[in-house]
Amino acid sequence: MNPTSRGHVELRGEHCKGCGLCVEACPPKVLHLTTQLNRSGYHSAAYAGERCTGCGICFYVCPEPGAITVLRRAA
Repeated sequence: MNPTSRGHVELRGEHCKGCGLCVEACPPKVLHLTTQLNRSGYHSAAYAGERCTGCGICFYVCPEPGAITVLRRAA
């Protein structure tokens, strides 16, 4: 985890339906939709790898259970 990040997002691309709600809701804009298709034929979300604030908004707006996990760095 990058020292400037306060959190980390784990995305399970095979659970993602590519709705983009997490991408739109992310305050630091560290999520994006991939150009590759998952097994279900959707462009899944991906994490840029740094600058996550650990707010968890992406987790709460995601309609797919288990697709997003947000981890917070200990202070």
